[in-house]
Amino acid sequence: MEEQNLKNWTLDKAHSSIEFSVRHMMISSVKGGFKDFDAEIKLDPENLEKADVKFTVNAASLDTNQSDRDVHLKSPDFFDVAKFPFITFTTKSVVKNGDNLTVKGDLTIKGVSREIAVKGEIQGPIKDPYGKQRIGFDGESTVNRKEFGLNWNMILEGGGVLVGDTVKLSIHLEAFTD
Repeated sequence: MEEQNLKNWTLDKAHSSIEFSVRHMMISSVKGGFKDFDAEIKLDPENLEKADVKFTVNAASLDTNQSDRDVHLKSPDFFDVAKFPFITFTTKSVVKNGDNLTVKGDLTIKGVSREIAVKGEIQGPIKDPYGKQRIGFDGESTVNRKEFGLNWNMILEGGGVLVGDTVKLSIHLEAFTD
């Protein structure tokens, strides 16, 4: 019966982002993000544990602010965007503790699905100047890129590798409903 209170929310793309960072040559971090993504969001702010969220990310919209690197990341060495054009995330469970949420779901990259946990904070809901309800979420997760078939790497002459295995994900979302 509680699902009856779930409303459809629209992702506010102008105020949302999906970003990542990964170690480069073991000494610094390279950051990037995806410019084209959308979500189907059904939730009741009073009962977030019942939220149902499905994200679709256009893998070809990857941007690290360096075109040669972006071309390599889109190639079969990494995301293989010609064969796997979308990255998806589907919520399996939400646990609320005050303003903190742990969202577990299946992340699918290159046809490989793994359950991940995104831990973050919920803001709102609030009423905007146009009469719409808005809600926000800032969350983070860490994944091992090799678990998704993103295996390419290079051994460095002095030891270590060119690309770290651990990828930090940052998700910043804003959604609205009437």
